[in-house]
Amino acid sequence: MVEPTVYSVGELTRKIRQSLEQGFGEVWVEGEISNLRRQASGHVYFSLKDVGATLSCVLFAGQAAQVRGVNLADGVQVQIFGQVTVYEQRGNYQIIVRKIRGRGMGDLQAKFEALKLRLKEQGLFDAARKRPLPKFPRRIGVITSPTGAAIRDFLNVLHRRMPGTSVLISPTRVQGKGAAAEMAEALQEITAPSPHFEPVDVVVLTRGGGSIEDLWEFNEEVLARAIAACPVPVVSAVGHEIDFTISDFVADLRAATPSAAAEILSANSLEINESLIQFSSRLRRGLAGRIESLRTSLTGVLRTALFSEPARRLRDDQQTLDQYGVEITRTSRDVVQSRRFALERVSRVLTTHSPERRIAEAQHLLATSLNILHQTNRARLESLRSQLDKQAAVLAALNPSAALQRGYSITLTEKGSVLRDAKDAPAGTTLTTRLAKGTLRSVVAKRAD
Repeated sequence: MVEPTVYSVGELTRKIRQSLEQGFGEVWVEGEISNLRRQASGHVYFSLKDVGATLSCVLFAGQAAQVRGVNLADGVQVQIFGQVTVYEQRGNYQIIVRKIRGRGMGDLQAKFEALKLRLKEQGLFDAARKRPLPKFPRRIGVITSPTGAAIRDFLNVLHRRMPGTSVLISPTRVQGKGAAAEMAEALQEITAPSPHFEPVDVVVLTRGGGSIEDLWEFNEEVLARAIAACPVPVVSAVGHEIDFTISDFVADLRAATPSAAAEILSANSLEINESLIQFSSRLRRGLAGRIESLRTSLTGVLRTALFSEPARRLRDDQQTLDQYGVEITRTSRDVVQSRRFALERVSRVLTTHSPERRIAEAQHLLATSLNILHQTNRARLESLRSQLDKQAAVLAALNPSAALQRGYSITLTEKGSVLRDAKDAPAGTTLTTRLAKGTLRSVVAKRAD
């Protein structure tokens, strides 16, 4: 009997890897990116999926730096080129990506963008409809899975920062088809008036991270409209910091994580207690100082004569009042007399310096000045007229036209300059001669020296 070949796990995995690498080698594969993760090392891990299957992919840092112009994000449709291999430590087959080229938007991402645009146009994302969160909520409603890590993280942070805060949990599914409708119904129930529970001041809608498929129920329209219609503020704390859902845009506030939502809604009790202690101490010191000041003032008042001998103080004040009356009467009489003397003195000065006499003198001076001005102007005008006549006579004597009238003429060269020397006009030169009446053109036949 032949013993069967028994492989170790590592040996079998290596054989499978060798078969895949030899059988497929490097191939092109098309699909939609999902569950993309970027590591601090620069490596990028993601899944490539279609309707029927999912394929693990890794893009190492060296190749990632060479990828240009492709948006690597969940929901993006791409074509990748790489080597089919096996990650031996986990026994998973994967593709080591060498090249990536975009193919548009995946079905889920396209559906997400279409709903986002439609709700935005309807005003569900408007900042004006966002409501402020209560600073000190008395009761917080939470809609989430009761078994998930999100509720544990939320409660741990909340009760550490503000112990004793009342929390009402509405357990519901947060993943899988139909979960959006269940969360919308839970949102209505938790905010409805109830004789058994106090009303909540704010509602937190939360769950942990996941792929776009895991978080898809938070992108359904039924949940978005339930959030918009909620009568109290809603905080959306879905997934991790990089995850965004339609619920985040409609909610009054988006928290990056469930723990961040708890931090936002809770004030640190230690900080509040310290502030109260400081305010109390300052208030006690201020009141003690004010009471001591009033006590000192009261003691001083009680020691005054008004309280010790009120009758004598009243008589003294009456006597003082009589003295003030006498002084006021005497002072008033002196002031009236002084003002009367001053008025008489001013009247005498006005009589001496009568305005009528000053006006008459000014009018006489004005008339004299006007007469002198007229005479000066006439003399100046005659002098200027005489100078003008003389200059006109000089101009007339120097006018070339006058010389022409006396029988003289002016001869010009072809360039229009005055001919003064016969040497400047050799034979053949065309000349223009201006007379008193008319102009002659001539050509020099011969120059007579």
